[in-house]
Amino acid sequence: MPGLPSPHAVAAMAVTILMFIAFARGKMSIEIISLLTIAVIAVGLYFFPLEGTAPADGLALAFAGFGHYALITICALMIMGRGLVVTGALEPASRFLERVFKINLQLGLLVSLIIAFVLSMGVNNTPVLVLMIPIFAALAHRGALPSSKTLIPLNAASLLGGLATTIGTSTNILVVSIAVDLGMPQMGVFHFTPIVLVASLFALPYLWLVMPRLLKDNRTAAEAKQRRFHARLRVGEDSLLNGHELKTVLSRLPDEIEFHDPPAGPIRAQQEFYVSGTHEAIEEASRALRGEVAPAWVIDRIRRKADESGTDIGVVEAIVTADSRLIHRTLPTSGIADLYGVAVLGIHRPARVIGEREEYSQSGDLRIAEGDVLLVMGVPENLNEFATADSLMQLEGMRELPRRSKAVLAATIMGGSVGLASIGLLPIAIASLAGAIVMFLTGCVKFDRVGRALSAKVIVLVAASIAIGRIILESGAADWLGQTLALGLQFLSPSLVLAAIMLFVTVLTNFASNATAATVGTPIAFSIASQLGLPAEPLILAVLFGCNLCYATPIAYQTNMLIMSEGSYEFKDYIRTGVPLVLIMVTTLSIGLVLTYDM
Repeated sequence: MPGLPSPHAVAAMAVTILMFIAFARGKMSIEIISLLTIAVIAVGLYFFPLEGTAPADGLALAFAGFGHYALITICALMIMGRGLVVTGALEPASRFLERVFKINLQLGLLVSLIIAFVLSMGVNNTPVLVLMIPIFAALAHRGALPSSKTLIPLNAASLLGGLATTIGTSTNILVVSIAVDLGMPQMGVFHFTPIVLVASLFALPYLWLVMPRLLKDNRTAAEAKQRRFHARLRVGEDSLLNGHELKTVLSRLPDEIEFHDPPAGPIRAQQEFYVSGTHEAIEEASRALRGEVAPAWVIDRIRRKADESGTDIGVVEAIVTADSRLIHRTLPTSGIADLYGVAVLGIHRPARVIGEREEYSQSGDLRIAEGDVLLVMGVPENLNEFATADSLMQLEGMRELPRRSKAVLAATIMGGSVGLASIGLLPIAIASLAGAIVMFLTGCVKFDRVGRALSAKVIVLVAASIAIGRIILESGAADWLGQTLALGLQFLSPSLVLAAIMLFVTVLTNFASNATAATVGTPIAFSIASQLGLPAEPLILAVLFGCNLCYATPIAYQTNMLIMSEGSYEFKDYIRTGVPLVLIMVTTLSIGLVLTYDM
């Protein structure tokens, strides 16, 4: 008969419940709630230290999350993910999935879920998700499903795949290792895979068809409505258009691109025609067709300047003001490229009709007017000089062009880190940290751009979750909950015992950590099996499964936190989508264990 919990255990459970309520209500930001949680733990343990500890030990416990390997791992993975984005290393994979999504959005999502599931069976699900996050962010930007509707389902699919093998997650390895130490035989890699595959047949349709409908479109209005620019596309000697009719290559181009008065018959090298579309669509079309929307000599000059100065090439939007000398000029007569070494890629004309003849010169070039928005490419120094000298007002949000010369290098670094972690040569923390360092040293990610890769919300949330996990364990709250659970299970049938253990560990892993749940739950399950005369293996597997059902809160697992910033998720998004999935998995996995072990 367990006694009353200690005051520290009661306080630990109270702080955890209050933190959860605050997150779920959403009245305060996640950063404030996380910092308040850490502060309460620090102050409480300073004035009321745990037995056998000094006040300073409580401070160390509360703030240990900021130096914890889990947080370092997450930050390193974010940096490597940034490296893949800024070098364009994932563009081939992104274009492949984009073609699938073009066929059908639902088909594209299903294919993506299956890929994440299968890969995570043999590779730790964390690097799998790190690879897929920037791909789906790019797809969302190109008009596929918004990342807020895809990342939580993808994360859940990777967790399902990781659940299927003993090597799928580090938690599985931990549970199996503890079980061996308790005297159980070693489990093979696919020891319980059939049970998980059957359960996944029920879970994957939920991820595919239901979960995206429970998530909001978190794209901003600016992202939803982008400016369309008019540009002149020149056909190069090696262009796919050279010698072919335009209709033969239209299927390879983005939907947002439009051709104005396209020539009939085969197109010749150096031929020019007008196109319009978003910046991304024009860029994608020029790359796919190997054409040019600015003179080649200007582009080469910009690239040389970027290499010499060690700066990134950027693209900005700049509004033509009433004082600008560019008004009534055309791009060829403006001398912009000669004077400033920048390239104007396109012109957006708001609230006016393109096509009126007075807006064009005799050569067919559009005359620049007040209020036009120019899409300009160059190094930051030259862009600022151009805007100042020609009375342009730069809009916020310079977009840096991918450094494609380092794309293969960035992909190799990420592949090496993932490979070393997957085959067990290095822990994921060391492999990811080493990969991030190499990204810095090789210039794939620049030191002054680190802030763009990291999320303050994720950092303080990770630190708070680590502090909660430690106080739950060290205060004795986890042990007391386990003993109380064991006392009540003696009155239940074997099938309900399995479900209760799995549900208990699931709750623990969603509020503390999966490592805590595995460390506490495995010995408890082994002890319950001995006391009730049940086979130990299915109860141990109930713990293993429960440790992986970490869908209901962002603090439950590191990949939950990785997607939080990119998907613009709130705490309640995880609750709304994760709780039904937890119930589906607990039910199906419990039935699978009962049938498999004839209980």
